[in-house]
Amino acid sequence: MAKYLVIVESPAKVKTIKKFLGSNYEVMASQGHIRDLPKSQLGVDVEHDFEPKYITIRGKGDILAALRKEAKKADKVYLATDPDREGEAISWHLAQALKLEEKDIYRITFNEITKNAVKASIKEARKINMNLVDAQQSRRVLDRMVGYRISPVLWAKIKRGLSAGRVQSVALRIICDRENEINSFIPEEYWTMEAILNVKGEKKPLIAKFHGDENGRLEIRSEEEMRRIEDAVKKSSFSVIQVRNGEKAKKVPLPFTTSTLQQEAAKALNFSTQKTMRLAQQLYEGVDIAGRGTIGIITYLRTDSTRVADEAQAAAADYIRENYGEKYAGSKEKAEKTKKNVQDAHEAIRPTDITLTPAAVKESLARDQFRLYQLIWKRFVASQMSQAVYATTSVKIAAGGYRFNVSSSVLQFDGFLSVYKEADEQGEENMLIRGVDEQSELQLADLNAVQHFTQPPAHYTEASLVKTLEELGIGRPSTYAPTITTIIARHYVAKENKNLYMTDLGEAVNNIMKKAFPAIVDVNFTANMESLLDSVGEGKVRWKEVVRNFYPDLDEAVRSAEKELENIKIEDEVTDIVCELCGRNMVVKYGPHGKFLGCPGFPECRNTKPYLEKAGVACPKCGKEIVIKKTKKGRRYFGCEDNPNCDFMSWQKPSGQKCAKCGGYMLEKGNKLVCADENCGYVQMGDKK
Repeated sequence: MAKYLVIVESPAKVKTIKKFLGSNYEVMASQGHIRDLPKSQLGVDVEHDFEPKYITIRGKGDILAALRKEAKKADKVYLATDPDREGEAISWHLAQALKLEEKDIYRITFNEITKNAVKASIKEARKINMNLVDAQQSRRVLDRMVGYRISPVLWAKIKRGLSAGRVQSVALRIICDRENEINSFIPEEYWTMEAILNVKGEKKPLIAKFHGDENGRLEIRSEEEMRRIEDAVKKSSFSVIQVRNGEKAKKVPLPFTTSTLQQEAAKALNFSTQKTMRLAQQLYEGVDIAGRGTIGIITYLRTDSTRVADEAQAAAADYIRENYGEKYAGSKEKAEKTKKNVQDAHEAIRPTDITLTPAAVKESLARDQFRLYQLIWKRFVASQMSQAVYATTSVKIAAGGYRFNVSSSVLQFDGFLSVYKEADEQGEENMLIRGVDEQSELQLADLNAVQHFTQPPAHYTEASLVKTLEELGIGRPSTYAPTITTIIARHYVAKENKNLYMTDLGEAVNNIMKKAFPAIVDVNFTANMESLLDSVGEGKVRWKEVVRNFYPDLDEAVRSAEKELENIKIEDEVTDIVCELCGRNMVVKYGPHGKFLGCPGFPECRNTKPYLEKAGVACPKCGKEIVIKKTKKGRRYFGCEDNPNCDFMSWQKPSGQKCAKCGGYMLEKGNKLVCADENCGYVQMGDKK
């Protein structure tokens, strides 16, 4: 009887797939990559057309030996690594390492780990797709060249152990640019106004919002302007000039891609991108479901496509009709914008079996597995349902030359909302406007005006950073989570209450990257490079051509940076603080969390202490020195040196000047000074003393 060997990546899949295929098949796991570039050197032969030097990964020798032994016994070897570029490359490396003849290589892929999908893949075995392998090779080689050529420059300039990366350095720059935007943001004053109107014959008053004048929308920018409008409105009579009734359909959400799953899991479940991917991997590889055994309950988790297989659409339509009714079943023609660079090889992330409802699997899953599966299941079901429909009413009201608006929307048909609502969705429904038409008599009961100040852009969260990276075309589904994990682990970025903040270390790395390697951290350059690498996967561009064009510019930039650094002797900054252990003056050092004081007598004297850098201004509360401090996670702030006796703290640097309007202290924002009291809103151009 013929014997077949199936090689998968993860040991978690072995038992499941073996059960599907039967006794003729031996299933083994490579446990990820078995060959890679060496860690101790560049591993790319620049002199010989950038040929990569692959070696067996340390610790994988025994796995490789066991695979070779089984491969010799087998009549056919099926390479069933993941269905993406990385998986294709692992299959190629396996074929090379196991010395398989081309005729013996059978590459199989499945988008879900179910009996039907696995068995069907055996019938559709193919050769290894070298375009996909080359796409992965080009990424790996470029990333290695960037990391191994630039990192030593950072070691020389800042400290050893730092790293640069083709995608991580751009992500760091994006966060840093946002921090600079926030720090230099100047709030602007604006006012909103509401008219409380009694309608003759109606018990409930009408609350109308100020819109503008007869020429269109009008922003109220100052109290003087607000008072002028308020006076004019109070003297005017109110009348309804238009009532418009209509319907508004709320679009059905698309099923999840890797990016949208990470974003929604962060918002709805407070999961980090790394945690989301780890749990999704478990749900894809297989979980033990009571009465069903071990099966994969979601499709492949690394995808940027929203496509859904015809069978899955049909199964969803049947399920929705049976459980919700005919009118809830969505039409097949879904309006879907296909973004450029989408690799449509995979489907969207969806349940492998729609009848496996969250309630049916709850007892079989860990709490967080269940929460993520429920999110995926609900989103997919919603994506196959009909739109929600709101009845809308819009009322335009005149008060002399000024205009007020009232609008309402009331849910008429819940459609997909009966199953799923996005985490950050505001309730759309509000009170239905009754008994109001062009003949309605209105009487002003009250006028409420409220002062506001514009807010700075929000700090990036993991979810919003993933969204931005995707929109800019930087990185791909498999890179979002490791990129964010790396910049946090390196202490370039601190994560506090979901928000991402630059640390001093991150700022220092970003400044050097921008100065010495502007192309590497240029958003457009990186996005174009991603597009070029996708073209390699499509067979339109040869991978070494990309590397040949990229390397000379990188080499020149590195040599130039090294020359500049040769002329700069990096000396530790000596302070007037004396080491109490040996009497030497302590020096400023860089550590994983930023600057600290260390004894220059190291290693004989190992004394260290926190470094409190003086900001050069007096504390607005007690008059002592303001020092630059760090939160536990590395975010910088300004505090009083006399803490805990004085509790002053500020995220922005305080100025020595007083506010001319309210007498409070001012904060430095770019080239302006802004009153720390938001309710005052005073802004001053001029010297920051």
